[in-house]
Amino acid sequence: MTAEQTAVRDVRADFPILAKDLDGKPPVYLDNAATTQMPRQVLDAICDYYCTDNSNVERGVHKLGMRATDRFMRSRERVRAFLNAAAAPEVVFTKSATESLNLVAQCFGPLAVSEGDEVLISGLEHHSNLLPWRQLCVRTGATLKVAEVDEHGEPSLESFLAKITDRTRLIAVAHVSNVQGTVNPVREIVAEAHRHGVPVVVDGAQAIAHRPVDVQDIDADFYCFSAHKMYGPHGTGVLHGKAEHFERMAPLLLGGGMAPIATYEDGPVGARPPLRFEAGSPNIAGMVGTAAAMDYLDDLGREAVGAHDAALAARAAEGLRALDGVTVYGAQKPLGGIVSFNVDGVHPHDVGGHLDTFGIATRTGVHCATPFIDGLGIVGSVRASFGVYNTIEEVDLLIESVATAEKGFWSNERFLAG
Repeated sequence: MTAEQTAVRDVRADFPILAKDLDGKPPVYLDNAATTQMPRQVLDAICDYYCTDNSNVERGVHKLGMRATDRFMRSRERVRAFLNAAAAPEVVFTKSATESLNLVAQCFGPLAVSEGDEVLISGLEHHSNLLPWRQLCVRTGATLKVAEVDEHGEPSLESFLAKITDRTRLIAVAHVSNVQGTVNPVREIVAEAHRHGVPVVVDGAQAIAHRPVDVQDIDADFYCFSAHKMYGPHGTGVLHGKAEHFERMAPLLLGGGMAPIATYEDGPVGARPPLRFEAGSPNIAGMVGTAAAMDYLDDLGREAVGAHDAALAARAAEGLRALDGVTVYGAQKPLGGIVSFNVDGVHPHDVGGHLDTFGIATRTGVHCATPFIDGLGIVGSVRASFGVYNTIEEVDLLIESVATAEKGFWSNERFLAG
């Protein structure tokens, strides 16, 4: 399927930042895996909340307090519907996918993992889905095991499943790799893990903007993501968890909102989920914006959005592979809307700086996935990641611009050797 056949409606006018002038050039924003831009529909929802309903939630009985609470509760229900979660209490609001993963590692991890056990992750994880599990293993005396990827950085379902042993107590895996857009078969991983009685945590940060996510179909024990990677605001995240797990977990933070009553004596602390895990005043406007971003994606059609992003990534990968001296990592046809590449002899920072002179924004470096990058034997890569507002013309400009990249400050023996 070509990019022309999968294009969503022209949405560029929805994004005010894309009308900005960057040194005489319109922005060609290809750094969507780091953060997406927000459409007017999301910006307007956030502004409307602050202009009409701003108050704290679940505290006061005055009109503004009740209006803010109603809007907050409707945002939770919107997230539930977007994910097809079984019930609203299975949706916990956090500040990011990173916080969500740490919450699970610290509050659920010790319930599942003890000395001599194993925690299994894949070899392409973001630091946020590596470090919390490494620390859990240090705290409990467990062992962190890694399912390796092949020489192209691609995982094998068979090799992953082969790592499951009778000591495996928890599995954590990304739905989509943030480095090269690899789409992991999380449904199959979860099914096999559950056959062994092993719970699974899925980092959905790079999947949520590019494909429909049905948490009941995937059946992971926990699934998380950040709103700023799906056209919503920064500082807002979602953790979906099965009710039976949340009921067993102690809270990570203590304070207002998460305890219906407090005394000077020892006693139970924490309301029922999800409030148990939402101590302090929540980011109400952030969740209103997140709900609006979900409305926006559903209005475009999530299947169409995913096809559009994948088609642009495939066109970019094909064009870059056709250039002399350019290496593209990962699958021949990336499905996750991400393409990671290098130019022989040119440090990725120099390539990124060169692209910036054309108004093209990409990410360069290790992408918070150092062990994976090290495994590829490179110092880093250039990452182009696509969203709903990107076009075929922008992809072609990327390819043309990469063809003229030259060595700069970073392209010397010291930096190229890492």
